[in-house]
Amino acid sequence: MKIHFDFDHISAIKNPILTIGTFDGVHLGHQKIINRLNLEAKEQNGESVLFTFDPHPRIVLNPNDHGLLLLQTQEEKIEKLRRMGLQHLIVYPFTKAFSETNASDFVRQFLVEKLNVHTIVVGYDHQFGKNREGSLEHLRKLAETFPFKVIEIPAHEIDEINVSSTKIRTALLNGDIETANCYLNEAYELNAEIVKGRQLGRTIGFPTANLSILDPIKLIPGFGVYAVEVRLSDSRIFRGMLNIGLKPSVTDDAKLSLEVHLLDFDGDLYGMKIAVSLLKRIRDEHRFNSLEELKQQIMLDEESIRAFFNLVSP
Repeated sequence: MKIHFDFDHISAIKNPILTIGTFDGVHLGHQKIINRLNLEAKEQNGESVLFTFDPHPRIVLNPNDHGLLLLQTQEEKIEKLRRMGLQHLIVYPFTKAFSETNASDFVRQFLVEKLNVHTIVVGYDHQFGKNREGSLEHLRKLAETFPFKVIEIPAHEIDEINVSSTKIRTALLNGDIETANCYLNEAYELNAEIVKGRQLGRTIGFPTANLSILDPIKLIPGFGVYAVEVRLSDSRIFRGMLNIGLKPSVTDDAKLSLEVHLLDFDGDLYGMKIAVSLLKRIRDEHRFNSLEELKQQIMLDEESIRAFFNLVSP
């Protein structure tokens, strides 16, 4: 997959088969569109293209009150699109000035004049351009003037999936990781750096790595304990348990914390960047009256997570 951040250095794309959108999460609905792009590109001797934006438009249009929580970082989105076989990703800088571009000018200036687009593939309810004035019917009308085709992903194909980025965000915030993973068609992932913590876990026999999430607007799932797979920066993979909640859970001096304990691991993780894939929520967050009570619960959590992974106790 080739990634383009402007049009100054973009080489000619053969018969571009293109769609437009933010594609946060690249969920099942997005995947249907990408798969259709790839199929059309193959059949029409062209190349598949996604035209997306950075930063997210809501951040630019409402800088002080965008309330945005992303399902993916830009790097996570790029990697998922690469795995899906997309051939070209255009990441265009979204600015206040660009947001004033109306739908007709956007199609003419960017898609026709700069890209020489061959085919535009969109869902039946897709909107784009200033004030989201562009629509499927708008594109069809423009196609009478400009030499491109329009392919609609019909309502029954999109609605039968019954998925949206909003539904996934809601599931994650409720701790319903299994529904979110089903909609994403893969495990929800958190990319983080390991930082020094209070090392409380070591005192009760469960050393944990404290996570600093790399993207400040990445969505953090609901509080609780999760079964996870952790990919280290050296590509090794370990199973583990992730706690998301208020730390410490035995005092009133509480702040949001993410801590992961790797099963059957012995080593130093400080400063390492890791990827944590959330697979199953084991329980809600609890408050404990003592460290001993916390330790007993963590032992039960480990048993549950080992059973989930079919791992024997050491």
